[in-house]
Amino acid sequence: VPVAPVSPSYSTMSSDFEKLRYVVDLIEPKLIFMQESAPFARGLAALDLDGVELVTVDASRGTSFTDLTDTAPGDAVEESYARLAPGMVAKYLFTSGSTGMPKAVITTQEMMCVNSVMPKSVTLEEENEEPPVLLNWLPWNHCFGGNAILNNLLVAGGTLYIDGGRPVPGGFAETVANLREIAPTAYSNVPAAYTMLADELERDDELAKNFFSRLRTLAYGGAALSQDLYERIQRVAIRAVGERIAFSSGYGATETAPTITNVHWPTERMGLLGLPLPGIELKLAPVGLKMEVRVRGACITKGYYKNPEKTRDAYDEEGFYRLGDGARFVNPDNPLEGLVFDGRVAEDFKLSTGTWVSAGKLRVDAVAASNGVLADALIAGLDREYIGLLGFPNIPACRNIAGDQSLAAEDIVHHPAVLERLAEGMRAHNKGNPGSSTRVARALLMVEPASVDAGELTDKGYINQSVALGRRAALVEKLYADPPGNDVVVV
Repeated sequence: VPVAPVSPSYSTMSSDFEKLRYVVDLIEPKLIFMQESAPFARGLAALDLDGVELVTVDASRGTSFTDLTDTAPGDAVEESYARLAPGMVAKYLFTSGSTGMPKAVITTQEMMCVNSVMPKSVTLEEENEEPPVLLNWLPWNHCFGGNAILNNLLVAGGTLYIDGGRPVPGGFAETVANLREIAPTAYSNVPAAYTMLADELERDDELAKNFFSRLRTLAYGGAALSQDLYERIQRVAIRAVGERIAFSSGYGATETAPTITNVHWPTERMGLLGLPLPGIELKLAPVGLKMEVRVRGACITKGYYKNPEKTRDAYDEEGFYRLGDGARFVNPDNPLEGLVFDGRVAEDFKLSTGTWVSAGKLRVDAVAASNGVLADALIAGLDREYIGLLGFPNIPACRNIAGDQSLAAEDIVHHPAVLERLAEGMRAHNKGNPGSSTRVARALLMVEPASVDAGELTDKGYINQSVALGRRAALVEKLYADPPGNDVVVV
């Protein structure tokens, strides 16, 4: 029986439950499982649950999970195992829904099994001998946590401690507390979490010593990790254990199970996609000014559940799945040095001069150059004369800059010290990137965080640039107004 893990945010962080109703209507479940019902009460109330069995671990509603586990398995269980075949559907994993309603990716047993073996075939043998110990928060409704972390751990026979913390303001303290107790042998996370972790490691020597004490590898995915953040973490590692830690990355999508390329060699350069894993056929196809990544292989989905139109559009004429990401060779004369991410194909835009702007790369560079002021950013400038930036402030860092820990977001975005620190960072960025396609001419900090309901933000913390810019059109106009307002940073 296939399972369909659903993002908890559809129930706990949504006000209209539109995505929750959509995925339940699409899947038509016979059973819904929850650890406890209370956090999801409002979401459940928005659903038609007629004929649906609810199962809870805390026995707060519907069938108790204990009742199910206490049932002695009969011959039917063994018969079900015997019927398993590679092409059978194991999961329907939903895409982020950052560009519309989430799509249910058909994920087969073969896709997951093959993808769990692929990375091991390029890993040094001694690294495979000791079972890994992991602490990880990544949700199992997403391919990073549910496939890349969980399935690979099962293959390796390791130990997974489920982290109740999250890389959000107020949610990371639990992760820090867990890392004081657990010394992982490998650690994987999204770049947003590494930003918060670096802040903690830099000011807490005991935490750093425990964290790095038996750590062999660090890995990131979901977005690009800035070079500055990499160097900060390595400086702490040298201080704590006297050596740098290998930093790797993988690349893929929900539709690819997920990993299709990885970096499996020592490197000091971040932002690499690496090389295709064994069994993956990858090509770069021209789209506009970029080369789009397209792949074929046994771990690639055959399509989306009950969505033939989106399935048809997802593949090119040769049957390669289109990832929508641009990539280029680090060294065109030596492809073995790997591929580097070149931004989302759909996020690039032209200035009024006809100059193309690579918004994905510029966003990463601008956040890294912001002196800690920015947690993330939107890159504006379509059909404008110059680039403008709308910034999501890093609230804890901005409070430190302002010297006031009680400062509200409404006050942070106007604070002179914060705005000056941001201006300094953008001036430094522009000095090294003076061209019109990379130079940030204006910046404006925003009070409102990215919205899940509005499709601006995904579970991984990825912000959809086009959706967010469209929703914040009034702020874009304010950014480009003449004369500029007092809270607009003119660089």
